[in-house]
Amino acid sequence: MAEGKGKYLIIGLIGFIIGALLVAAFDTTMNKTSSNEYCMSCHTHEQADLDWKKSPHYLSHSGVMTDCAACHLPPKEDGLMKYYAAKTRIGVRDLWVKMTKDPSEIDWESKRQLEHARKIVYNSSCERCHVNLFPEGISDDGITAHLHYEENAKKLGLDCISCHLDVGHYMPGYEHKRMEGKVIEADNGPIYDSLATVNSFEDFTETVPGTRAAIRMIAVPGGEFLMGSPDKEPFHSDDEGPQKKVKISPFFMGEVEVTWRQFWAFYNETMSEGRTPPEKIYANNNRPDVDAVSGPTPPFGFPDQGWGMGDRPAITMTHYAATTFCQWLSLKTGRHYRLPTEAEWEYAARGGTQTPYFFEGNPKKFHSRKSRGADTTMIGRYIVFSGNSSGKTQEPGFVKANPFRLKNMLGNVMEYCSDWYAEDAYSKIKDGALDPKGPESGTEHVVRGGNYSDDASVLRSASRGHTEHDKWLKTDPQNPKSIWWYSDIKGVGFRVVCDVPANIDVN
Repeated sequence: MAEGKGKYLIIGLIGFIIGALLVAAFDTTMNKTSSNEYCMSCHTHEQADLDWKKSPHYLSHSGVMTDCAACHLPPKEDGLMKYYAAKTRIGVRDLWVKMTKDPSEIDWESKRQLEHARKIVYNSSCERCHVNLFPEGISDDGITAHLHYEENAKKLGLDCISCHLDVGHYMPGYEHKRMEGKVIEADNGPIYDSLATVNSFEDFTETVPGTRAAIRMIAVPGGEFLMGSPDKEPFHSDDEGPQKKVKISPFFMGEVEVTWRQFWAFYNETMSEGRTPPEKIYANNNRPDVDAVSGPTPPFGFPDQGWGMGDRPAITMTHYAATTFCQWLSLKTGRHYRLPTEAEWEYAARGGTQTPYFFEGNPKKFHSRKSRGADTTMIGRYIVFSGNSSGKTQEPGFVKANPFRLKNMLGNVMEYCSDWYAEDAYSKIKDGALDPKGPESGTEHVVRGGNYSDDASVLRSASRGHTEHDKWLKTDPQNPKSIWWYSDIKGVGFRVVCDVPANIDVN
């Protein structure tokens, strides 16, 4: 009996030693595969390492250096199973990418954008190190923002990197603090002292007196078209029907979305801390009835996200701010500028076509989730979308124009329309209606066209969308929240329409 017990004791001891060795080996393996050097053996992107070494997580005030795993894995305090599951998932994915992809063909630029960063950075990792959100020397804006985070992080699903995208990897031009004063554009162009002369229904360039802003306006001829999409169109949505035949009067439309160069001219002239009730503009059908316009308050940081300004489309402003820009432009020029109606926008986007796009192509074949490796050469010629944008907006010269000579109608940024959104809006339109408008009231406004991060399925001419006002202000810490700037949407902008002056013959 004693002999049998001794045998089991030896077996148990051997098992314990083997188990301890396996645990030790596993822990050693986990630690070694979490080192910066090991991470860089798979992530063969030298710039990522260089940008990390320029960031506050490497060059910190305290002298503490933050490693890759500290941000890109959940802390072990959240649970070992969660930690090891995340490490295994990420490790397998990274190894697969290393074995099957050429690093030079990976779109690294898109990987540094917020949409991707949210998937690979953990809030709990940030909170593990940054226990005190109100350190000595924090600004008043910082206190306001962190109080908002403490009170709403779980309820609203707030992410630390929504405001601190550059702390892990240096991003030139990215800032998150309140912008102060006027914006000085590096532009040596002329300051215009007179308006453009418009005597006929032809394209013209609007020159805004007292600014360097010039807006190319395209003469869009009137006509008739089928608004909406047929039931059998790929990715058709119920709110795109029933199709209605409508008539559109001639109008002028901006060749491209309003650019930063143009928007900052408005901001520099009108910036204020005051508030003009949005209801006043909407109630007056977007027509100015005042002698001056109160413009935007300063945004937090530069809302171009560090992508560059100039001729890139202006983004992140609210529908109210876009409408106020039109009001300002009307006062400056004496012509009536406004946002397009939804019917005008679709008519202009189609450019005389009735196909899903204004060029040849089946949305199913362009759809990235359905057709891996699909030929997107055609769609890439005309639209800035997820397949060619590198995760950010692009300048107008990036794509070709549609048949009406308008650029980026279906991509780059979503565009505000003047209409309130309603899912059944088309059912209220009569066949043959002239210049139909949407509902008289509502809670959200129509946005049309896709943006730089969208798939081809939502870039069709008939595709409809709407603002998500509360969601797009989720991380705005101000109380009350801004009426001028959105904090949580980058892919929205607008283009302007100018009514044809009464003295111009359009026939």
